[in-house]
Amino acid sequence: MRLIIKNDYDECSKWTADYIADQIIKANPTKEHPYVLGLPTGSTPLGIYKRLIELYNQKKISFQNVITFNMDEYTGLDEKDEQSYHYFMFHNFFDYIDIKKENIHILNGKAENPEEECRKYEETIKAAGGIDLFLGGCGNDGHIAFNEPGSSLNSRTRVMTLTQDTIIANSRFFGGDINKVPKTSLTVGIATITDAKQVVIVMNGPAKARALQQAVEGSVSQMWPVTALQLHENAIIVADESATDELKVGTVRYFKAQQ
Repeated sequence: MRLIIKNDYDECSKWTADYIADQIIKANPTKEHPYVLGLPTGSTPLGIYKRLIELYNQKKISFQNVITFNMDEYTGLDEKDEQSYHYFMFHNFFDYIDIKKENIHILNGKAENPEEECRKYEETIKAAGGIDLFLGGCGNDGHIAFNEPGSSLNSRTRVMTLTQDTIIANSRFFGGDINKVPKTSLTVGIATITDAKQVVIVMNGPAKARALQQAVEGSVSQMWPVTALQLHENAIIVADESATDELKVGTVRYFKAQQ
C-alpha cells in the first residue's frame, strides 16, 4: 500500500485526477481494448471530477474509450431524482466529457429484482475485462462504497442496509432530513473493489483520521472495511495532513519519504 499525503483537499484532488489521467493515457485505450474505471459519488470526488473535466477541456485526455462502473446507488430512487447517483454522475462529470453513454454503468435502484440486478452487474464487469482502477472515498467508520462495518471482505455486489451513522452523514444531501434518506442501497462488494488492478481511496479531513489510522496501522478486519486494502498489491490512499492526525509520527515520516 502507498500513502500519498498532501496539504489539503485541493491538492489531494489534483494529484488523484492527474494520476488517473496518466493511467488512462499510458493505457492508450481503444474501442477493442478500453480502460475500465470504477467511480464513486459524494463530496470527496467532486474536486477530482472537476480536475478531470479541466484536463479534458485542455484536450489532454479523452474518455471515448473509457468504460465506467459506479460503486453504488440508493434503492427506490429514479435515475432522474436529484438525489440519485445517476443524477449526480451526469451533472457533476459525465455531461462535461466525451464518454459514450453506452459505456456508463450505474446500478438500477428501481430494479424489480435487486438481487438479479446485482448479479448482472458483476457479470458486466467481468465481460468488460475487469476494472483497471477503482476510485473511492471512505466513511468515518471505514466503509468503502456502501460496505458497512461487518461486511465480508469477500463480498460482491448486493443489496445493503445502511447504518444509522451513514444515514445521518448522508442526510446533508437530503436537506438534513434523515427520514428522506433511503435505508438500503445496491453496492459493489469489497471483493469487487479489490479485484481491480488498482484501487485509489481518497480521505480528507480530521473526521477521517481514525479510519486512516486503521487502514494503515490497524489489523485487517471486516469491522473496518477499508483495511482490506492492506491485502491489495497496488492500492493507494491519498490523504490530506488533517486526516493523518492519529497516525504515528514515524508512519507519516516513512510515507512522506517515499513521495
